Amino acid sequence: MKIKRVILRHLKMDLLHPFTTSLGKEMDRDFILVEIQDEDGRSGWAESVACADPFYKEETLKTNWHIMEDFLIPLLQQKEIQHPDEVSQRFAHIRGNYMAKAALEGAVWDLYARRQNLSLSKALGGSKSQIEVGLSVGIQPTIDETLRKIEAGLNEGYKRIKIKIKPGWDLNLTRAVRNAFPSTPLMVDANSAYTLADADHLAQLDEFDLMMIEQPLAHDDLIDHAELQVRMRTPICLDESIHSSEDVRKAIKLGSTQIINIKIGRVGGLTEAKKIHDLCQTHDMPVWCGGMLESGIGRAHNIAITTLANFTLPGDTAASSKYWPRDIIHPEITVDNGIISVPDTPGIGYEPDHDQIKALTLHEKVYTC
Repeated sequence: MKIKRVILRHLKMDLLHPFTTSLGKEMDRDFILVEIQDEDGRSGWAESVACADPFYKEETLKTNWHIMEDFLIPLLQQKEIQHPDEVSQRFAHIRGNYMAKAALEGAVWDLYARRQNLSLSKALGGSKSQIEVGLSVGIQPTIDETLRKIEAGLNEGYKRIKIKIKPGWDLNLTRAVRNAFPSTPLMVDANSAYTLADADHLAQLDEFDLMMIEQPLAHDDLIDHAELQVRMRTPICLDESIHSSEDVRKAIKLGSTQIINIKIGRVGGLTEAKKIHDLCQTHDMPVWCGGMLESGIGRAHNIAITTLANFTLPGDTAASSKYWPRDIIHPEITVDNGIISVPDTPGIGYEPDHDQIKALTLHEKVYTC
């Protein structure tokens, strides 16, 4: 597979509703859409999940563009690629910049699958024809509004609910949710909002029979999470702390986590996501696929990776209509009673909506061999 052209587009999409976490409020999403074309004119698609600001991780849209343009795209263009796994090997000497790497690698995976006349899920080794998904509910102005959001999601069949918490917005909220929905699979996500000094406070969450608490402590921590896990019964799930299978190996050895959230962009791409999946499967540790407010292109990649066998917990890949007035794919992603049917057409299984992409593009640049 010879890469002839790489196209980077800066898109801006308005969210249907603000999405608030302990890190801040998002009203819209700026992101880089990647298109890679081969010598036959086929295209593979992916997106960078880096935000405009360095609040979730240190990467941003601007730093991703710089790294892709000045370092990663030239490496892709050096020689032909026989298999997408080669991309992460080619990028290995570039430190960090996981989201930039994942965006280019993901487009190569999509292109490879299309060339092989395989769905991306099959190309990755997935076996499921359907996946279960949950709903992530951001921080709302009131508890009552949170309950209304949850009820609406459950009425649509979503298989589990995730609520965002932060200091001052945690125990009372979770108690109200659990009282209102006593049998609903429920998890909380702190996005690194607490420290180990809050351990006794966090341990009070044990009374609510949660599936997990996601990333309660620092974004770069493994040691304090291990100590916290000893002090609470609720399973800890790591998100921001995990960038590689090596991070997972260390977390397992330390006892820092019982569940791993795999985000393709955060771990540097689909190849590394597969490695993490396989390692966790060996250790009987469940994984699930987190979300980053992706457009339909990114959501399609999430659907594909979730078809691997050890993705046993519902992920965050909700329907397009939950977030966007109009998505950038045909057809849009839909959820039927908490289930997404996995497409079996070549590549990601959804076609880019070129008119919508053009309307939302603020800037684009083409890189040719």
